[in-house]
Amino acid sequence: MNELVRKDALQTLGSVMGILRVKEEKDIQELKELSNHTIHNASVFQDDCSVSVAVVVYALSKIIERNPEKLNYAKFIKILEKARNSVANNDGRSFSLSINLLFSEISNIDSKLKFYVQEVINEAQVKKGCKLCEHGLSTAKASQLIGVSQWEMMRYLGNTKLNEHASGIDVKSRVKFARGLFS
Repeated sequence: MNELVRKDALQTLGSVMGILRVKEEKDIQELKELSNHTIHNASVFQDDCSVSVAVVVYALSKIIERNPEKLNYAKFIKILEKARNSVANNDGRSFSLSINLLFSEISNIDSKLKFYVQEVINEAQVKKGCKLCEHGLSTAKASQLIGVSQWEMMRYLGNTKLNEHASGIDVKSRVKFARGLFS
């Protein structure tokens, strides 16, 4: 694992544990910001660790947003500590098991929520895949990294406005430039 990715994953997992230890109103926003930060590494290094951490953190933020009283915070912190120790020891197998356990725990919060949570996790993966596209990856590569189909990504991308024109060039100027290319 890349050393920069490893250090960032350690820091992110530590931050998530800190957020979960002290319940505050701003927790959901902090978790979403951590997830977005982590996906940047995933787009640069295209590693599974960053993608997994980003998706878990985002899914966790959505569950806390919807049903905070259903979470066993101590249990999540314990699993996150295992994941963090696995990253610290460069133990990819143990890290994967911890991540899978986190997803399982999120899914088992409530039997009625099991299908909803799967949808949240899938939505998180698709959104994170779109973030990868924003950072310049192709839909094929992003969907492969995230583990969703290209069709799911394309459906979401079709309904989303990516920040592809961050320079602020208006539509008329872009059309004028395009016409100039072909005249």
